[in-house]
Amino acid sequence: MGPEPKYQWGQPVRAEIDLFNDGSFPDQPLDALLVKSGDRGEIVRIGLHTETNRPVYLVEFADNRVVGCLEDEIAPLAPSLAGQP
Repeated sequence: MGPEPKYQWGQPVRAEIDLFNDGSFPDQPLDALLVKSGDRGEIVRIGLHTETNRPVYLVEFADNRVVGCLEDEIAPLAPSLAGQP
């Protein structure tokens, strides 16, 4: 069993860093920019990276793009900012 996830399903978050394609998106070039730092999204699923025993968050960003993120790659949005574009 892994550590308890820091964030929750449905929680609004923002990307802390630029996120690039690591090969998970075969329709995009390797190393293509998927999400820019500061982009907002919502956690739609939480899983566990079995090799590192760390939570992985599937975050839906703009254009219905769902990207797997580690805890240090996202940060929670303040409730007052969650509904803003």
